[in-house]
Amino acid sequence: MQRRVQVVRIRTTPPAMSVMLGPRSTLIAMAMTVTMAVALAAPGRALAQAPQAPAPPTGPPPVWTGSFGAGLAVTDGNSDTSNVNVAAKVIYDPMNPNLALVEALYIRGSSEGETTVARTALNVRDDYSLTPRISLFGQFRYLRDEFKGIEYLAAPGTGISFKVVNLERTKFNVDAGPGVVWEKNTGVDSTDTSGAITIGENFAHQLTGTTTITHAATGLWKTADFDDSFFTVSAGLAASLTSRMQLKVEALELYKSLPPPGKQSQDLSFLTSVVYPF
Repeated sequence: MQRRVQVVRIRTTPPAMSVMLGPRSTLIAMAMTVTMAVALAAPGRALAQAPQAPAPPTGPPPVWTGSFGAGLAVTDGNSDTSNVNVAAKVIYDPMNPNLALVEALYIRGSSEGETTVARTALNVRDDYSLTPRISLFGQFRYLRDEFKGIEYLAAPGTGISFKVVNLERTKFNVDAGPGVVWEKNTGVDSTDTSGAITIGENFAHQLTGTTTITHAATGLWKTADFDDSFFTVSAGLAASLTSRMQLKVEALELYKSLPPPGKQSQDLSFLTSVVYPF
């Protein structure tokens, strides 16, 4: 019996992603290429390895789920440091059209006894499903990054979300909508206020019963000056160590097209953490 071999041709940087990544995101683009290649190759490999599927849950799914993680981060950009990161994620799903999400990330580092990194990020979002694939959402994003010169960036907004792929092992969502942004930078007395347009995408694929790859990207453009934009991009791999613990490796990029004077546009962080799902 002859085996048929399927050849998959992959473009190194999809056009839609190249806009989201920004001009200096070579490492993230490479990470995305590897991520998508592994995702496409996974089904054949999964069949060959025949991973043991987890036992089906008993009873109704929990209303509250989430995770908590902490670990080491190595940052290259406006500062080169070793630091710690703490991340939390909480999802409230009452099995009705509403689904609420809260995500938080805190990175802090020091070098020779001096604090060198202090970043806080928060995202609060509520989705209301109109159909199995389409939903409306409202969200609030907050960022404080001392070494990028951002005292605070607050961006509430609304929009529409579409589930492009909604399979048991693979999820891919895109969303877009209008909003408002307030930004206060170090050394500037006034707060910059503008309307905003945001777009985003979120991808997750379960390679095996214990391994998952993730990718997310968001872009924000100020309507007062479309040259003033802000991007976040991430790509990660999580593998279960035990039934209650995961090891996660993630690349996280922040890119600001018009940074404050003396600051770089790009900050790239590599995070390694131990995650406890609940």
